Amino acid sequence: MDDSISTNHNPQRRRDPPPRRRSWCCSFAVPPHSPENPVFSHPKPPRKPETLFKSFANSPQQTTRLGLVGRILSPGRVSPIDSDPTLQEPRVSVSLPSPIPDANSQSRSEGLQNSRPGPERGAGEEGNLGVFDVRLNLKGKSGGTLVLELNSEVLSANSEVFEGLIANYRKSRSDLGGSSLCRIEVPEVEKLNVFRETIELMFEQDISKRLLKIGAYRSIDILEVSAGIMFTRGVLSCLRYLEAVPWSEEEEDKLRSLFNRYNFDEATSGDILARLHSLDSVHSQQTLARQLVWSITTCTNANARNELKSLVKGLLSKSSVYEKNYPDINKEDLYNVCQSCVDSLVSLFEEATGSNSNSKLEEKDSDKPLVERISKQVDNINWLLEILLDRQMAEEFVNIWAEQRDLLQMHENASAMVRYELSRVSAMLFIALGTRKLHCRTEVRLGLLEAWFGPMLLDFGWLQRCRKGLDMRTLEEAMGQALLTLPLKQQYALFMEWFQCFSKNGTECPNLSKAFQIWWRRSFLRGSESCAIESR
Repeated sequence: MDDSISTNHNPQRRRDPPPRRRSWCCSFAVPPHSPENPVFSHPKPPRKPETLFKSFANSPQQTTRLGLVGRILSPGRVSPIDSDPTLQEPRVSVSLPSPIPDANSQSRSEGLQNSRPGPERGAGEEGNLGVFDVRLNLKGKSGGTLVLELNSEVLSANSEVFEGLIANYRKSRSDLGGSSLCRIEVPEVEKLNVFRETIELMFEQDISKRLLKIGAYRSIDILEVSAGIMFTRGVLSCLRYLEAVPWSEEEEDKLRSLFNRYNFDEATSGDILARLHSLDSVHSQQTLARQLVWSITTCTNANARNELKSLVKGLLSKSSVYEKNYPDINKEDLYNVCQSCVDSLVSLFEEATGSNSNSKLEEKDSDKPLVERISKQVDNINWLLEILLDRQMAEEFVNIWAEQRDLLQMHENASAMVRYELSRVSAMLFIALGTRKLHCRTEVRLGLLEAWFGPMLLDFGWLQRCRKGLDMRTLEEAMGQALLTLPLKQQYALFMEWFQCFSKNGTECPNLSKAFQIWWRRSFLRGSESCAIESR
C-alpha cells in the first residue's frame, strides 16, 4: 500500500498544535498598553492664548475660530453641559419677535423674559470663564440643539437684542452680589445653521468677503436672522451684497416675502426695492404691451420677429408664470393692431390683383416680394388671434373677418399662390369654433362660414402643400364640427357645396364625411319622430 495513502487515513495521527500568536512585533508593531509597556508621548507645545476662543473638554464637534464653540445635539440627547449640576445657572429665555416691524429701531423688549437669579457658581469655575461669559442655547423646531459659548462684549457690540438681555441679566445679578455665566436660551429656531452663521459674522472684520462664499440664497436667510436679533452691521452687509448680485426667481420670491414682513431702512434698502417693485403705474405696463405688439407686427427681420412673437405671447398669456395681479391688456389696443394688419393685407391684395395702383406700401417692405409681404401680415393676424383666443376676446374679430367683402372679391381674382394665405386666417377661426375655444352667436358663426367656407374648399390643396404649422386633420374635423353648430337648413346648403367639391377634387378638398353622416342622421329621422318634429 502506498505510504502517502496510509498516512492520510491514519486515525491515530496527532495534529500539530497551532502556532502561538504574537501580540506585537519587536521591529514593526506597536507594543500594547500595559504596566510592562508604558506609553510615552512627547509633550505637545503649549497652545497660544486666544482672546476669543474656548473649547469643551469632550465636545464631539468644535469650531476653533471666531471665538465660539458649539455642538449640535440630536433630539432626545442630553447635553453634557446641561447635565452638569454645577452649571445649572439662571437663564434668559428669548423668544425673538417674528416679524420685527423695524429692523433698525433703537430698543426692543417684547418677547424677551429674564428668569430669576439662582445660586452663584463656585469660585474655581468662575475663574475659568475667561472672556466666554455667555452661553447661548439654540433649540430648533426640528428638535436639534446648538450650544454656543460666546463673549458678551462681542454680542453686545453687534446685537441690540443681546445687549439688552446681557445688561438686564447682569443688573439682576449685581443686586444679589457676585456674577456668573449668562445663559441665554432661544427656542423654536427655524434654521440652526443659519443662526450660527449669523453669529459667526459678528467676529468677521469684513462680512462682505464671507457673503461672497455663502451666496445669495443663504445671505437672504442670514439677513432675516440679522434683522431678528437687530444685528445692524450684518443687515447692512447683506443688503449691499444682495443689491450687487443677480437673483434667481426663487431668491427674488424670498426677498419679496422678507421685505413684506420687515421694514428696513429706506436709505440702505432703496436699491433692492427698486429692483423688486416698479415705481410706474399699471397704465405704463399696458402702454408698453401695446408698443411691443406694434413693434412686432412692423418688424422686418423674419427670425427676430418669430422669436419676439413667442416671447411676447408667453408674457401676455393667461397662464404665464410672469402674470401676477396685473389687469388684462387693453382690448382696444389689440383690435387696433388687428385692424391695421387687415388694412395692410387689403392693400397688398389690391397690389396683387391690380385693383389699386396707388396702394400704400411701407418703404422698408417695398423691396421684398409680394408673396412674402402677404405672408408676413397673415402671420401677424394669426399671432394676434392666438392672443385674443387665449384671453377669450376673439368674438369681435370673427365679425371683422366675416365682413371683409373686398378681400372675398379679390380672392376670386388673385393667384392661388397668394390667395390661400387668406384661408390660413379662416382656418384659425374654424379650428377655434370646432374645438370649443371660441364661442359666438349663431348669426356670427353663420356669417363667417357663409363667407369663407367656399374659399377654404378652393384653397385646401394649397394649404396641404404649404401648411406653415397647420394641422390639416385637425382642420378637417373642426370644419365639420363648426358646420354642425348651425341650424339644419344652413347645414344643408354648406354640406351640399362640400359634397359637390369633394366629388370633383377628392383629396384636394377637406374630408367631412363624418360630419356629413351626423347631419344626415339628424336631418332625416325615421317614422313618427320626424313627423313629430315637423309638426312642432
